[in-house]
Amino acid sequence: MKIGFIGDIVGSPGRSMIAAHLKSLRKEHGLDFVIANYENASHGFGLTTKNASELFGYGIDVLSGGNHTWDKKEISALFATHEILRPHNYPQGVEGTGCKVYEIAGEKLAVLNIMGHYGMPYVDNAFRCAIGTVEQLHAEGVKSIFIDFHAEATSEKRALLMMLRGQVSAIIGTHTHVGTDDFQIVENTAYLSDIGLSGCRDNVIGMDEKTPIKQFLTGMKSHFEVPKRCKKILQIAILEIQNGACEDAYKLKIFDDGRVVKSDAWRED
Repeated sequence: MKIGFIGDIVGSPGRSMIAAHLKSLRKEHGLDFVIANYENASHGFGLTTKNASELFGYGIDVLSGGNHTWDKKEISALFATHEILRPHNYPQGVEGTGCKVYEIAGEKLAVLNIMGHYGMPYVDNAFRCAIGTVEQLHAEGVKSIFIDFHAEATSEKRALLMMLRGQVSAIIGTHTHVGTDDFQIVENTAYLSDIGLSGCRDNVIGMDEKTPIKQFLTGMKSHFEVPKRCKKILQIAILEIQNGACEDAYKLKIFDDGRVVKSDAWRED
Protein backbone atom coordinates (compact mmCIF):
# COMPACT_ATOMS: atom_id res chain seq x y z
CA MET A 1 0.00 0.00 0.00
CA LYS A 2 1.05 3.58 -0.57
CA ILE A 3 -0.03 6.24 1.91
CA GLY A 4 0.43 9.98 2.24
CA PHE A 5 0.69 11.99 5.46
CA ILE A 6 0.15 15.74 5.80
CA GLY A 7 1.13 17.41 9.08
CA ASP A 8 -0.50 20.39 10.78
CA ILE A 9 -2.93 22.08 8.36
CA VAL A 10 -2.95 25.74 9.44
CA GLY A 11 -6.11 27.65 8.60
CA SER A 12 -7.47 28.53 5.17
CA PRO A 13 -3.99 28.83 3.56
CA GLY A 14 -3.30 25.19 4.43
CA ARG A 15 -6.72 24.04 3.31
CA SER A 16 -6.37 25.93 0.01
CA MET A 17 -3.08 24.17 -0.76
CA ILE A 18 -4.71 20.79 -0.14
CA ALA A 19 -7.62 21.80 -2.37
CA ALA A 20 -5.21 22.77 -5.12
CA HIS A 21 -2.90 19.74 -5.02
CA LEU A 22 -4.14 16.66 -3.16
CA LYS A 23 -6.28 15.05 -5.85
CA SER A 24 -3.48 15.29 -8.41
CA LEU A 25 -0.96 14.02 -5.83
CA ARG A 26 -3.12 10.98 -5.14
CA LYS A 27 -3.21 10.18 -8.84
CA GLU A 28 0.42 10.98 -9.68
CA HIS A 29 1.89 9.04 -6.73
CA GLY A 30 -0.69 6.26 -6.64
CA LEU A 31 -1.78 6.96 -3.07
CA ASP A 32 -4.19 4.43 -1.59
CA PHE A 33 -4.80 6.37 1.63
CA VAL A 34 -4.16 9.87 3.01
CA ILE A 35 -3.86 10.90 6.66
CA ALA A 36 -3.67 14.55 7.80
CA ASN A 37 -3.48 16.40 11.11
CA TYR A 38 -6.43 18.76 11.64
CA GLU A 39 -5.68 20.46 14.93
CA ASN A 40 -4.96 23.90 13.41
CA ALA A 41 -7.25 23.59 10.39
CA SER A 42 -9.98 26.06 11.44
CA HIS A 43 -8.66 29.60 11.95
CA GLY A 44 -5.50 28.03 13.42
CA PHE A 45 -7.24 26.34 16.34
CA GLY A 46 -9.25 23.10 16.18
CA LEU A 47 -11.68 21.86 13.55
CA THR A 48 -15.20 22.91 12.57
CA THR A 49 -17.82 20.68 10.96
CA LYS A 50 -17.65 22.76 7.78
CA ASN A 51 -13.88 22.46 7.48
CA ALA A 52 -13.96 18.73 8.28
CA SER A 53 -16.33 18.11 5.37
CA GLU A 54 -14.16 20.35 3.18
CA LEU A 55 -10.98 18.39 3.94
CA PHE A 56 -12.57 14.99 3.41
CA GLY A 57 -13.93 16.28 0.11
CA TYR A 58 -10.39 17.11 -1.05
CA GLY A 59 -9.33 13.46 -0.68
CA ILE A 60 -8.24 12.98 2.94
CA ASP A 61 -9.28 9.62 4.43
CA VAL A 62 -8.63 10.14 8.15
CA LEU A 63 -7.79 13.17 10.31
CA SER A 64 -5.59 13.04 13.42
CA GLY A 65 -5.47 15.59 16.25
CA GLY A 66 -3.40 17.07 19.05
CA ASN A 67 -3.48 19.63 21.84
CA HIS A 68 -5.98 21.85 19.97
CA THR A 69 -8.40 18.99 19.32
CA TRP A 70 -11.01 20.40 21.71
CA ASP A 71 -10.79 24.09 20.70
CA LYS A 72 -13.99 23.86 18.64
CA LYS A 73 -16.82 22.32 20.69
CA GLU A 74 -18.48 20.76 17.64
CA ILE A 75 -15.60 18.25 17.46
CA SER A 76 -17.47 16.01 19.94
CA ALA A 77 -20.24 15.22 17.45
CA LEU A 78 -17.76 14.65 14.61
CA PHE A 79 -16.15 11.63 16.27
CA ALA A 80 -19.31 9.62 15.60
CA THR A 81 -19.84 10.75 12.01
CA HIS A 82 -16.36 11.20 10.50
CA GLU A 83 -12.99 9.41 10.44
CA ILE A 84 -11.48 11.73 13.03
CA LEU A 85 -9.04 10.78 15.78
CA ARG A 86 -7.91 12.50 18.96
CA PRO A 87 -4.74 11.59 20.89
CA HIS A 88 -5.17 8.02 22.12
CA ASN A 89 -3.51 8.68 25.48
CA TYR A 90 -6.21 10.98 26.82
CA PRO A 91 -7.47 9.42 30.07
CA GLN A 92 -10.16 6.74 29.99
CA GLY A 93 -13.64 8.19 29.60
CA VAL A 94 -12.71 10.95 27.14
CA GLU A 95 -14.90 10.74 24.02
CA GLY A 96 -13.48 9.58 20.73
CA THR A 97 -10.52 7.31 20.02
CA GLY A 98 -6.96 7.70 18.85
CA CYS A 99 -6.64 4.40 17.02
CA LYS A 100 -8.56 2.94 14.09
CA VAL A 101 -7.86 0.10 11.67
CA TYR A 102 -8.59 0.38 7.94
CA GLU A 103 -8.62 -2.12 5.08
CA ILE A 104 -6.40 -0.78 2.27
CA ALA A 105 -5.22 -2.54 -0.87
CA GLY A 106 -5.84 -5.93 0.72
CA GLU A 107 -3.96 -5.06 3.94
CA LYS A 108 -4.94 -3.75 7.33
CA LEU A 109 -3.51 -0.38 8.38
CA ALA A 110 -3.78 0.99 11.91
CA VAL A 111 -3.56 4.76 12.38
CA LEU A 112 -2.50 5.68 15.91
CA ASN A 113 -2.51 9.27 17.23
CA ILE A 114 -0.34 9.86 20.34
CA MET A 115 0.39 13.15 22.17
CA GLY A 116 3.62 13.90 24.02
CA HIS A 117 4.17 15.52 27.41
CA TYR A 118 6.54 18.51 27.29
CA GLY A 119 4.42 21.69 27.07
CA MET A 120 1.24 19.69 26.46
CA PRO A 121 -2.08 19.17 28.29
CA TYR A 122 -2.39 16.40 30.87
CA VAL A 123 -2.57 12.95 29.28
CA ASP A 124 -1.67 9.39 30.23
CA ASN A 125 1.87 8.16 29.61
CA ALA A 126 2.45 8.45 25.86
CA PHE A 127 5.08 5.72 25.70
CA ARG A 128 3.19 3.10 27.71
CA CYS A 129 0.05 3.86 25.69
CA ALA A 130 1.88 3.50 22.37
CA ILE A 131 3.66 0.29 23.37
CA GLY A 132 0.49 -1.28 24.78
CA THR A 133 -1.60 -0.33 21.75
CA VAL A 134 0.99 -1.69 19.32
CA GLU A 135 1.13 -4.97 21.26
CA GLN A 136 -2.66 -5.22 21.08
CA LEU A 137 -2.69 -4.50 17.34
CA HIS A 138 -0.05 -7.19 16.74
CA ALA A 139 -2.15 -9.66 18.74
CA GLU A 140 -5.07 -8.84 16.44
CA GLY A 141 -2.92 -9.56 13.38
CA VAL A 142 -2.38 -5.91 12.35
CA LYS A 143 1.20 -5.45 11.14
CA SER A 144 1.05 -2.08 9.32
CA ILE A 145 0.87 0.69 11.91
CA PHE A 146 1.25 4.43 11.31
CA ILE A 147 1.83 6.74 14.29
CA ASP A 148 1.27 10.50 14.30
CA PHE A 149 3.23 11.55 17.40
CA HIS A 150 2.04 15.06 18.25
CA ALA A 151 4.77 16.41 20.52
CA GLU A 152 6.94 19.46 21.19
CA ALA A 153 10.15 17.68 22.17
CA THR A 154 12.18 15.91 19.51
CA SER A 155 13.70 13.80 22.29
CA GLU A 156 10.29 12.30 23.03
CA LYS A 157 9.76 11.50 19.36
CA ARG A 158 13.20 9.97 18.96
CA ALA A 159 12.77 7.90 22.11
CA LEU A 160 9.52 6.43 20.76
CA LEU A 161 11.41 5.37 17.64
CA MET A 162 14.00 3.59 19.77
CA MET A 163 11.19 1.78 21.60
CA LEU A 164 9.15 0.77 18.55
CA ARG A 165 11.61 0.48 15.64
CA GLY A 166 10.91 -2.66 13.67
CA GLN A 167 7.46 -2.98 15.29
CA VAL A 168 5.56 -0.23 13.44
CA SER A 169 5.60 1.01 9.85
CA ALA A 170 6.09 4.72 10.56
CA ILE A 171 6.43 7.31 13.31
CA ILE A 172 6.07 10.88 12.02
CA GLY A 173 5.96 13.89 14.31
CA THR A 174 3.66 16.88 14.22
CA HIS A 175 3.03 20.00 16.35
CA THR A 176 6.08 22.27 15.96
CA HIS A 177 5.11 23.32 12.39
CA VAL A 178 8.81 23.27 11.45
CA GLY A 179 9.98 20.44 9.23
CA THR A 180 13.08 18.54 10.35
CA ASP A 181 15.83 17.08 8.18
CA ASP A 182 15.99 13.55 9.61
CA PHE A 183 13.68 11.46 7.41
CA GLN A 184 14.99 7.92 7.64
CA ILE A 185 13.99 4.25 7.66
CA VAL A 186 15.25 2.35 10.70
CA GLU A 187 14.64 -1.41 10.82
CA ASN A 188 11.77 -0.96 8.33
CA THR A 189 10.21 1.86 10.38
CA ALA A 190 10.01 5.26 8.68
CA TYR A 191 10.81 8.14 11.03
CA LEU A 192 10.64 11.95 10.81
CA SER A 193 10.77 14.17 13.91
CA ASP A 194 8.40 16.72 12.38
CA ILE A 195 6.89 16.90 8.93
CA GLY A 196 6.18 20.64 9.18
CA LEU A 197 3.04 22.67 8.56
CA SER A 198 0.93 23.09 5.47
CA GLY A 199 -0.10 26.73 5.26
CA CYS A 200 1.73 30.07 5.44
CA ARG A 201 5.50 29.79 5.14
CA ASP A 202 6.53 33.47 5.42
CA ASN A 203 5.35 34.21 8.98
CA VAL A 204 5.80 32.54 12.39
CA ILE A 205 4.65 28.89 12.45
CA GLY A 206 1.87 29.74 10.01
CA MET A 207 0.57 32.69 12.05
CA ASP A 208 0.75 36.45 11.52
CA GLU A 209 4.08 37.59 12.96
CA LYS A 210 2.80 40.66 14.85
CA THR A 211 1.48 38.77 17.88
CA PRO A 212 4.51 36.50 18.51
CA ILE A 213 6.93 39.40 17.97
CA LYS A 214 5.01 41.52 20.50
CA GLN A 215 4.98 38.62 22.94
CA PHE A 216 8.74 38.05 22.64
CA LEU A 217 9.48 41.76 23.07
CA THR A 218 7.06 42.55 25.89
CA GLY A 219 5.87 39.30 27.45
CA MET A 220 2.27 40.30 26.67
CA LYS A 221 0.15 37.57 25.11
CA SER A 222 -2.72 37.97 22.68
CA HIS A 223 -4.61 35.82 20.16
CA PHE A 224 -2.67 34.40 17.23
CA GLU A 225 -4.21 35.01 13.79
CA VAL A 226 -3.74 33.17 10.51
CA PRO A 227 -2.81 35.73 7.79
CA LYS A 228 -5.36 36.30 5.06
CA ARG A 229 -2.59 36.62 2.47
CA CYS A 230 0.78 34.87 2.53
CA LYS A 231 3.22 32.64 0.69
CA LYS A 232 2.08 29.03 1.09
CA ILE A 233 3.49 25.52 1.27
CA LEU A 234 2.11 21.97 1.32
CA GLN A 235 4.28 19.29 2.96
CA ILE A 236 3.47 15.61 2.52
CA ALA A 237 5.30 12.40 3.36
CA ILE A 238 4.71 9.44 1.05
CA LEU A 239 5.30 5.92 2.34
CA GLU A 240 5.27 2.56 0.62
CA ILE A 241 4.35 -0.15 3.12
CA GLN A 242 4.15 -3.89 2.62
CA ASN A 243 3.39 -6.47 5.29
CA GLY A 244 4.13 -3.93 8.03
CA ALA A 245 7.50 -2.81 6.68
CA CYS A 246 8.18 0.59 5.16
CA GLU A 247 10.03 -0.19 1.94
CA ASP A 248 10.39 3.37 0.62
CA ALA A 249 9.63 6.90 1.83
CA TYR A 250 10.04 10.44 0.59
CA LYS A 251 8.75 13.92 1.36
CA LEU A 252 7.45 16.57 -1.01
CA LYS A 253 7.43 20.31 -0.38
CA ILE A 254 5.03 22.00 -2.78
CA PHE A 255 5.24 25.78 -2.97
CA ASP A 256 2.52 28.10 -4.25
CA ASP A 257 4.98 29.53 -6.79
CA GLY A 258 5.14 26.15 -8.55
CA ARG A 259 8.32 24.74 -7.03
CA VAL A 260 8.39 21.14 -5.82
CA VAL A 261 11.23 19.82 -3.65
CA LYS A 262 11.60 16.08 -3.05
CA SER A 263 13.61 14.58 -0.18
CA ASP A 264 14.22 10.84 0.03
CA ALA A 265 14.39 9.05 3.37
CA TRP A 266 17.67 7.29 3.96
CA ARG A 267 18.11 3.81 5.44
CA GLU A 268 19.92 3.37 8.74
CA ASP A 269 19.85 -0.42 8.84
